[in-house]
Amino acid sequence: MNRPSMKRPSMNRTSPLRSLFLVTAIAAAIPVACTAQPPANPIAQPPAATPAPTLVSGLPDFTNLVQRVGPAVVNIRAEIAPRRAARAQQQMPDEEQIPEIFRRFFGDDMPFPGQGPGGPGPRGPRGGGASLGSGFLMSADGYVMTNHHVVEGADTVTVTLSDRREFPAKVIGSDEQSDVALLKIDAKGLPFLRMAPANGTKAGQWVIAIGSPFGLDHSVTAGIVSAVGRANPYANQRYVPFIQTDVAINQGNSGGPLLNTSGEVVGINSQIFSNSGGYMGVSFAIPIDVAMSAAEQLRATGKVSRGQLGVQVQQLTGEAVKAMGLPDSSGALIADVLPGSPAEKAGIERGDVIRAVDGRTINDSADLPPIIGNMAPGTKAKVTLFRDGRTIDKTVTVNELDEVAGNGGTAPRPAAESGPGKPSGGNALGLVGQDLSPSDRQRLGLRAGEGVLIRNPGDSGAEAGLRPGDVVLQVGRSSVNSAAALDRELGSVKSGDTVMLLVRRQGSTQFIAVTAQDDAQTG
Repeated sequence: MNRPSMKRPSMNRTSPLRSLFLVTAIAAAIPVACTAQPPANPIAQPPAATPAPTLVSGLPDFTNLVQRVGPAVVNIRAEIAPRRAARAQQQMPDEEQIPEIFRRFFGDDMPFPGQGPGGPGPRGPRGGGASLGSGFLMSADGYVMTNHHVVEGADTVTVTLSDRREFPAKVIGSDEQSDVALLKIDAKGLPFLRMAPANGTKAGQWVIAIGSPFGLDHSVTAGIVSAVGRANPYANQRYVPFIQTDVAINQGNSGGPLLNTSGEVVGINSQIFSNSGGYMGVSFAIPIDVAMSAAEQLRATGKVSRGQLGVQVQQLTGEAVKAMGLPDSSGALIADVLPGSPAEKAGIERGDVIRAVDGRTINDSADLPPIIGNMAPGTKAKVTLFRDGRTIDKTVTVNELDEVAGNGGTAPRPAAESGPGKPSGGNALGLVGQDLSPSDRQRLGLRAGEGVLIRNPGDSGAEAGLRPGDVVLQVGRSSVNSAAALDRELGSVKSGDTVMLLVRRQGSTQFIAVTAQDDAQTG
């Protein structure tokens, strides 16, 4: 019987089991080959087994501070009624007369949430407008501090807390000069911020801002204090010694707190210096002691009262220091004293230099208004003066500031229209003066027999900044009332000498230092 033949599997074939084994083996070998073989020349060294040592230490970490104080920072939305917005747009007064909220609504080269520079502000229902800003709680029962310009002209103000609760706010009071507004919401048991001690902020220290730039709530930025006691020449707030910082502040940060590393409020973010409408590295905050003084008065009386001396001051220049024989450039030069003012009653005169008030040094003219302005009317102050080479003290009782008092008259007409006044005969400065008529003096707000009109300032005077139409009131401390008197007072001036002239120009009075040149023309 024939058996069926038994053939072995051919060696050139692979059984299914063997194939599966080979595939599995190859698949398992691939990742091993990829990971187990490092490149011969790696681009960078692999991470070390132990962490690298820290090369920078001591950097501030603000996380704990922000968690602690952040809930007391609020968002503020100030809205104008649609009808008022439309009416204001139709009338459109001059830009400087438009309240801040209308400027933001209609656009004034400042960015808005979701808009580029110069775009319109966010619109409310039926064409109304809104201003967005920041603020902070200063008491558990709902008092809120913010900027005057955030709520100026608003019909309704809404405060939004960090937990998204919204409250209608009552404006207790608002002060344009300090740019401070005090609001009140109806709530209890709220988180609030502590105020820092006065005069504790120093240049170079770390500060933090929390606010709502471009509507982005609770944004945190940090930097250092760049300067303190800074006068802002671009704002009409001469009674505020600003804190200047490099903290990033933008539209919507206004009214938010500037904090020290203890979480205390050192100031209220108020302004930025910018050519573009956005942050450029210079920010200004209102010192918290100035803001608190305003807030307490707003709560008590609804307005802020300030003290005044009744003087007009100017910055000392190097030429003025030399001409007046001052030991240094510290002080505020008095250019004018208002009739009947506390300064006049105390015997303070034009040409005096205020060096200190109650022992506080006046480094420059911008230091004086905040010190006096923050005094309550009726306060007695010791004013230290430099006069005729010696230091004297005067006791002054400040009265309440009157913003409109002391405004001078208008500029005089050209000399050809002022009548045939007698011209001067010449002097070492080359300054040609002309007598003023009684009607000219009345129009200029001058006293009877006061001042000499400048017809030609000459080379020396023109270089110092004198113009035709200026009125010279004094040469040094001596008053002049005629062209002849002007020549007489300048008669002893020699080439190279510097003389101080008190000049009235368009209602403003200032001293101008003039140095006699060798080629000064006389006429």
